[in-house]
Amino acid sequence: MKKVIDQLQRLQLLVGTVFLTIFLITVVFQVFSRRAGITAPWTEEIAMYSFIWAVFMGAGAMVYEKRHFAFTSVSDALKNEKIKRLLSIAISSIMLVFALLMIKYGYETTKQFWNYKWVNIPALKRGPTWLCLPLCGITSTIYLIYLIIDDIKHIVKGDFK
Repeated sequence: MKKVIDQLQRLQLLVGTVFLTIFLITVVFQVFSRRAGITAPWTEEIAMYSFIWAVFMGAGAMVYEKRHFAFTSVSDALKNEKIKRLLSIAISSIMLVFALLMIKYGYETTKQFWNYKWVNIPALKRGPTWLCLPLCGITSTIYLIYLIIDDIKHIVKGDFK
C-alpha cells in the first residue's frame, strides 16, 4: 500500500512541477512580449490557471509528508511518543474533514464552471481548469487515511520510533 501511495505522490508532484513550469514559461513570455510591444492576452489566463494547478497539486502532495499543515511547536514540546501519535491522528482527522469538503465543493465548482469558456481562449472550457480542487481533496483524503491508519498501527504495536 505504501508503494502505491508513494507512486501517487510522485505523480502528483510531477503534475505540479509541469504546471509550475508552464506558469514560469508563460510569465517570462508575458514579460518579454510586453517589452517587445506584442499583445498576448492569453498569457494571463494560462499563468493563473497553471499556478492554481501547481499550488493544489503541491499542497496535496505535501499532506502526505506532513509538511503542508504542520503544528510542530506543540508536537516538538511533547516527550511522550504515544501522545505525539495521538496528536497526529487528531490533526489528520481535522484535515480529513477539510479534504472531504474540498472534494464536495471542488466537484460542485468544477461542475458549475464546466461549460464556461475562457475569456481569451474561447476554444477552452473552464471546467477542466478547476478539476485540481477535487483531485487535491481526493489525494489528500487518501494520504490522510493512510497516515491515520499508520499512526494507529504504531500505537497498537507500541512502536514509537
